[in-house]
Amino acid sequence: MRIIAIANQKGGVGKTTTSVNLGACLAAQGARVTVLDLDPQANTTSALDLVPGENPSIYDSLIEGADVATLVRATKYDNLSIIPCDLQLAGCEIELARAEDHLTRLRGILHAYRETVDTDYMLIDCPPSLGILMTSALAAADELLIPLQCEYFGLVGLSEIVKVLEMVATSGANPDVEIEGIVMTMADSRTNLTQQVIDEVQRVFKETVYKTIIPRSIALGESPSHGRTIIDYKPASAGAIAYTALAKEFLARHAPQVAS
Repeated sequence: MRIIAIANQKGGVGKTTTSVNLGACLAAQGARVTVLDLDPQANTTSALDLVPGENPSIYDSLIEGADVATLVRATKYDNLSIIPCDLQLAGCEIELARAEDHLTRLRGILHAYRETVDTDYMLIDCPPSLGILMTSALAAADELLIPLQCEYFGLVGLSEIVKVLEMVATSGANPDVEIEGIVMTMADSRTNLTQQVIDEVQRVFKETVYKTIIPRSIALGESPSHGRTIIDYKPASAGAIAYTALAKEFLARHAPQVAS
């Protein structure tokens, strides 16, 4: 099982949208996927049609020692499961801060869990902050996937999260973590700024940037309110087509790892 943290400390960049819809599209391609909702806002949980608070969250494992396997819930989609979340996780930042192993506790829990399951990918939807939950996710992940909105402030935020990733790696908490990819989101083909931002990110990060670009889409914004993924809600929409293409590109990148 590969653990992929989907993170950006800037809110509103398509992080949860990517966690839900990339997970769903990977599952539709036959991959076995678990999404871990690590954001106390629990938007991923709601988007996959579970009610926040009705099920235990990763809090029960981080703070109370529950077995991660008991937290996993099936969704209505084949091959796609979720570890849900609720507002209780917000207090986890304070409680974890008191622990000497606050940075590596999630890593230990998930790496023990991965040895017991038949899952290809775990996608961690991280909170939009640089707090303990996000840094814990980076310490636990094999790779970091960064959704990046096609605007100027997205470039500023990108440099910040890269620095945080480097800090986690050099601290010894997770020296092997690396950037899996950068996904350009909320692209508006009508504006010059969108293309300028894409060009700049591609110039600096080259092949790390996904070729698939996620457009601005009303359907992508609507689908969570119906508790449905984009390929279920409007499978012929531009958003559904883009996330399906992203999933195929993701699988192509990981094919050697899965085969081995």
